[in-house]
Amino acid sequence: MTIVSAKVRISGRVQGVWFRQSTKEKAIELGVTGWCRNCADGSVEAVFQGKKKAVQSIIDWCHEGPKMARVDHVDSEWLDAVAGFNNFEVRA
Repeated sequence: MTIVSAKVRISGRVQGVWFRQSTKEKAIELGVTGWCRNCADGSVEAVFQGKKKAVQSIIDWCHEGPKMARVDHVDSEWLDAVAGFNNFEVRA
């Protein structure tokens, strides 16, 4: 099983709309580990790690996000897998 990592930045109306908590719930559902956080510019940044199909699924989900969000743009970059994460966390 190959583990992959991706760094993602989501812009639009993505803060104050439960984006981070919804991302955590989706990550847990898909078996993806990593983290997400709000950024000062109003975007949300995340690092996802897991099986490639699962990571791609959560990246695809980020293009829509939760019901109240309006996603304008998603930048994603595949990374070399870093030291494994034990879970998915929402960072301050």
